Amino acid sequence: MGLMANIKRNLRFAKGLGRLLKRIKPVELDSADLVCDDWEEAVDQFGERIAIRDDRRAVTYRELDAMANRFGHWAQSRRLKRGDTIALVMLNRAEYIAAWLGFSKVGVATALINTNLTGHALAHCLSISNASQVVSDEDCWKRVEDARALSGRNLMLWVLGLGDEDEADSRRGLDKPVRSGSSVRPARSARAGLTNRDTALYIYTSGTTGLPKAAKVTHARARTYMRAFAGATGATGKDVTFNVLPLYHATGGLVGVGPALLNGGQLVLRKRFSATNFWPDVKASGATLFVYIGELCRYLVNCPENPDERSHKLRLAFGNGLRPDVWTDFQKRFAVPDIFEFYGSTEGNVSVFNFDGKPGAIGRVPGFLKNKINFRLVRFDLETEEPVRGPDGLCQLVRANEVGEAIGRIGDDPRHAYSGYADKAASEKKILRDVFVRGDRWFRTGDLMKQDSEGYVYFIDRIGDTYRWKGENVSTAEVEQRLTDAPGVKEVIAYGVPVPGHEGKAGMVALVVEGRFAAKPFADWVDRELPAYARPAFVRLIKAADTTGTFKYKKVDLVADGFDPDRIDGPLYVRGGKNGYARLSEAARTAIMNGETRF
Repeated sequence: MGLMANIKRNLRFAKGLGRLLKRIKPVELDSADLVCDDWEEAVDQFGERIAIRDDRRAVTYRELDAMANRFGHWAQSRRLKRGDTIALVMLNRAEYIAAWLGFSKVGVATALINTNLTGHALAHCLSISNASQVVSDEDCWKRVEDARALSGRNLMLWVLGLGDEDEADSRRGLDKPVRSGSSVRPARSARAGLTNRDTALYIYTSGTTGLPKAAKVTHARARTYMRAFAGATGATGKDVTFNVLPLYHATGGLVGVGPALLNGGQLVLRKRFSATNFWPDVKASGATLFVYIGELCRYLVNCPENPDERSHKLRLAFGNGLRPDVWTDFQKRFAVPDIFEFYGSTEGNVSVFNFDGKPGAIGRVPGFLKNKINFRLVRFDLETEEPVRGPDGLCQLVRANEVGEAIGRIGDDPRHAYSGYADKAASEKKILRDVFVRGDRWFRTGDLMKQDSEGYVYFIDRIGDTYRWKGENVSTAEVEQRLTDAPGVKEVIAYGVPVPGHEGKAGMVALVVEGRFAAKPFADWVDRELPAYARPAFVRLIKAADTTGTFKYKKVDLVADGFDPDRIDGPLYVRGGKNGYARLSEAARTAIMNGETRF
């Protein structure tokens, strides 16, 4: 890269980071200014502007604040107080944001529950939230009702849009109680004693490695998320942010909200993502910003052409998880001028930002800021799933383009603080001690990354998703990227499965295909695109890919099924035969299990 181009790149980075740091500077851990105070400041400045347009109506900043105040007073009427928790199970709508902001005004934390959960998984989340009240809506309350009995807690259920005929002793309509409450802001004394160290929200992990865990989101973290992106995106009061991501996750609920509601702009909310309506809706809403999860972008790229997909006013798409194989296609096909990718975890303290829009990079740490940004990559052993330590017992930094685990130093300021989970034991597992000096503490992201010589950071895989086969490390993300374009393939989920008599794990893919599976063309593509050690030993066909609320593939059940025909309902193939892959017969499986077949 030429000198002038490098200077421009560094200036762009410094400008973006400067906007971000300026907005988060007022956040201090011991301050009593909370996330609801940031909101009230915006209301006082932008009161009569439209704040949110959802599927039902448009509300101004002042109307949304009045709604939040009523929720706060309602919580007080239920004798809830500072330190208590309410569980929120609701689809995207203005009331969702009003509810948790209102509860924060009276010192009550809100557990944001995934609306896709049912049964025992939902009961688990309700239970670990320690909530005594659940707030829901007409779309979600029945699954909450089914899960309440399994939670082991005496939970009162309150429902927006509940008909009189559906009321019961422990289930009440919420519209009248909230509407009859005062619209005046609750007295600040209701949250007296709270600081930015206290919990504002509980946001749950996806549970891709077991049941979901409740990450504690302090007021400092909620404010930092919202403020950081209010600055980093360069958003103004003229911007309209289009948000179809679920509000129960940090990207949709905080990152996607701050640029609008802290700057006097508009936030367009939709209950659910609709591929058919997405581009017509973006166009009709006049959206200038769009918050994404990478898998949503992948989904859009795989959709048929839409007449409105380029006739919009978007100036920026911002979010995380946009894979390299999708990035360029997405930006070019849909004429999105700029893409702002970032990396960050709900519970962690590591964040990196790609202000340059370099395709595929999740962020950049320029050399001149290396010691200012809370990000390091340490060598990692895939067998033990632990960082490698040298003869002195300390961890080792990776070289350029070497894969390692991302970690962040834990400190006592908003950018370096680690709040952890509601479960103290789970929190402790994420802390790495004695890393570079005795006594230091670092947060383990659980993510493998690499950084090139120019400082760009690239996501490789989640720890546990990367596996070893034939003495080599296999990235499931890379296998998925390479095989997505294979003939007849619509979707790919890659993972490793243990095979008797073999070290490590053999590769396996679950495929969603168009029409019949063409084994020979697929095998030819595999051989051409992947090195020998990364080529899947097993293939299973599935009708649809099961995903989390943020469009991440659910692999836990697939891994558990392995290549056992008794557990798999659908065609199953093994590598070999004249077509490259052959149907797995009982005799072939027996030979594999007995160690007679070698891969």
